[in-house]
This record gives sequence, structure tokens and C-alpha cells, in this order.
Amino acid sequence: MVYEALLLAGVVFLAGLLFQVVSDGATNGWLRHAFQAYIFLVIGLYFGGSWRRRGQTLPMKTWKLRLIDANGGRISLRQAMLRYICAWPSLALAGIGIFYALIDRDRQFLHDRLAGTRIVIDSNATPA
Repeated sequence: MVYEALLLAGVVFLAGLLFQVVSDGATNGWLRHAFQAYIFLVIGLYFGGSWRRRGQTLPMKTWKLRLIDANGGRISLRQAMLRYICAWPSLALAGIGIFYALIDRDRQFLHDRLAGTRIVIDSNATPA
């Protein structure tokens, strides 16, 4: 998660810079809420696009992890959106969705269980 956060910081920085240029540096009033929604959308596009395209983000690829659906295939757009939206409260509520994996029969996170996805070791990864 730390590696993911470092990469995500760069994505959010560039997106924020673009917003600042377009909004002429104004982030007060309704623009503040627009900025928050924009960043939420950008992060969602980063994760959703990565999960849908290859089933993994760059940090997941490094750790040889892949996100799949219940049948072992590529996740749907609906699953990607649901997983992303469910991950926010899962993390924000003291990480309860992460700790849920300790009691889950398949050791899956709560947001994976709700979205019908699972993280597996990528058998197609090339050895380092």
C-alpha cells in the first residue's frame, strides 16, 4: 500500500496541477468541492483503468499480484467501480475492510468480497 501511495501521489500531483492551471489557481467556494470530486474521479480512473486493462497496477505487478473476477477472468467495469467505491470506507473506517481478510474464509478484503473480485498471485509473471 505504501508503494501504491507513492505512485498515486504523483498521479494526484499532476492532476491537481492541471486543475490549478485550468481554474487559474482558485480553489475556494464551489471549486473546492469540484476539485475534490475531480481528484476522486482521477484516482478512480487510475485504479479502474489499471484493473480493467491488465488486472493490476504497477505496484501490483511488482508484487506479482493480479485482480480477477470470480471466474478467474478480467473484471468488469461495474466490478472495478464497485471495488473502488467500497475501498474508501473500507480503508477510512480504521482499515476494517483490510482487517476483514483475517476472518474471511478466502482471506479476501471486504471490498473484494463486495465487488466479486479477488487478488491472486500472478502465475503469468516473469521471474526476476
